[in-house]
Amino acid sequence: MKVEDEIETRLTRAFQPTELAVVNESHRHAGHAGDDGSGASHFAIRIRAAAFAPMSRVARHRAVHAALGDLNQRIHAIALDVG
Repeated sequence: MKVEDEIETRLTRAFQPTELAVVNESHRHAGHAGDDGSGASHFAIRIRAAAFAPMSRVARHRAVHAALGDLNQRIHAIALDVG
């Protein structure tokens, strides 16, 4: 399974989002630090879910990283837009 598909699966299970977009931006970082050549090192994630309403910005980011679990070890960079 592609990394972006795994991200979508885990975030959908954890938050039942009303909006979820996972964009692989690895090609924009080719040859830079953190590029492991896999084509799956840098992602931008936009997620909207009712579960985030009572959370602070920091708590939202922590919740997303917790839901991603071991994927955090395989991904070099994640740009988050959480609401």
